[in-house]
Amino acid sequence: MQNPSEIVSSVRESVTSAVESAAAEATTVSTAVSSQVGDFIRTQRNAAQVSLRELARTAGVSNPYLSQVERGLRKPSAEILAQIARGLKISAETLYEQAGILDRRSGTPDTVTAIRADPALSERHKSVLLDLYESLATRPTTPTTQEEQR
Repeated sequence: MQNPSEIVSSVRESVTSAVESAAAEATTVSTAVSSQVGDFIRTQRNAAQVSLRELARTAGVSNPYLSQVERGLRKPSAEILAQIARGLKISAETLYEQAGILDRRSGTPDTVTAIRADPALSERHKSVLLDLYESLATRPTTPTTQEEQR
């Protein structure tokens, strides 16, 4: 039978190992999410044909910081994501979903990218379509009248 100090030492080692493993896994997940949101921001910026410097200026963040976000080196706060979303003229919820802050809703980020990338649309048309798409994609889909239920 082990004495109490050996048991405590064994438990301490097990807990330390578990904590280190969990911390390493959390870092990996955090890096993957940072990279995903950074890639999404870069894709949206390119689709909108906005330079990194211009987006940084309109979003109110520094150019180096935004560059680090896009490369997955920094994980932006919800407030910074909202500022970047305003600069990109997309909903903050879209970026929150990419960052894992909100659960995904119906609709896809690819739709936003496709609208922004369409050369046949003027900037005004893109803006109107994005507003309409966002309002439809976030609206509840439950019918409200008996006519709609049929």
